[in-house]
Amino acid sequence: LLHGTKNVANSLSTRLPRQNSDSSQKNKPCEHIIDCGDIVWSLAFGSSVPEKQSRCVNIEWHRFKFGQDQLLLATGLNNGRIKIWDVYTGRLLLNLMDHTEVVRDLTFAPDGSLILVSASRDKTLRVWDLKDDGNMMKVLRGHQNWVYGCAFSPDSSILCSVGASKAVFLWDMDKYSMIRKLEGHHNDVVACEFSPDGALLATASYDTRVYVWDPHIGVILMEFGHLFPPPTPIFAGGANDRWVRSVSFSHDGLHIASLADDKMVRFWRIDEEYPVQVAPLNNGLCCTFSTDGSVLAAGQDGSVYFWATPRQVSSLQHLCRMAIRRVMPTNQVKNLPIPSKVVEFLCYQI
Repeated sequence: LLHGTKNVANSLSTRLPRQNSDSSQKNKPCEHIIDCGDIVWSLAFGSSVPEKQSRCVNIEWHRFKFGQDQLLLATGLNNGRIKIWDVYTGRLLLNLMDHTEVVRDLTFAPDGSLILVSASRDKTLRVWDLKDDGNMMKVLRGHQNWVYGCAFSPDSSILCSVGASKAVFLWDMDKYSMIRKLEGHHNDVVACEFSPDGALLATASYDTRVYVWDPHIGVILMEFGHLFPPPTPIFAGGANDRWVRSVSFSHDGLHIASLADDKMVRFWRIDEEYPVQVAPLNNGLCCTFSTDGSVLAAGQDGSVYFWATPRQVSSLQHLCRMAIRRVMPTNQVKNLPIPSKVVEFLCYQI
């Protein structure tokens, strides 16, 4: 159990070593502080794929040419602004000013297009094209109350947004239109994340539950409860000592971490009803897995805690399932000329 401490940097001008720096630089990590000028509510890293073109038609002139070794940081602020920074230099690149309330969450499209989506308490999501100098491409409307979070599917084709009043929306990011609303939660939904193959969607709610959905057909496949016995829908908002604050999918597609107000972090397998591991954490606010899934990080007020996650090798069956589901949605899988039990396995129904 590691307890995080606040680091103090020497100066703003200190330059972070780039990813391709030599070994001597890697042994001497530097720090610097970026002053955003307001309370930071959300963060997202983004990097560019050079051959990925902007969706904007008029691309004759741009202020910024994003290179392969450039790393961007988007910061969502209390005053509704979004500031885009060059991480290695600390330089402010863009200042996006269209939201009228707190920017609660930010997410970059995983395809390297530098499409950024922001979720705000002003009840909207906004889509920005950073390769087009931060041009706002679309406003996604549909939420009747605060939008708490958003997440892209791994292929960047679908966006999930969650918010107050039980809201879970799925958006087609090619047409910028709503696909469907997922109904099942009984209180505000505050976090969401897709599985690495895009076949599953996990949502966390103040109704003390984490649901795992098939986003392609809108069906709840699994329910992870944080209060026993589970509250009835009419009292779902009353058990605020069990509100689920955050949920995160592991890279293996088999494990989920959740963080609730009962001072516990839970580590689940998607095919088991009860947690595999449980750890104490006071006042937890968010959690996420490292890119290789070996570490779970959880943040609280002023500190970050780290846990080494249980190690195991995924079965060949599951690895094949993930490979198929990365390229095939549920409806296509169900039309395959294969035994029904195999279909159920591929659809995570067994």
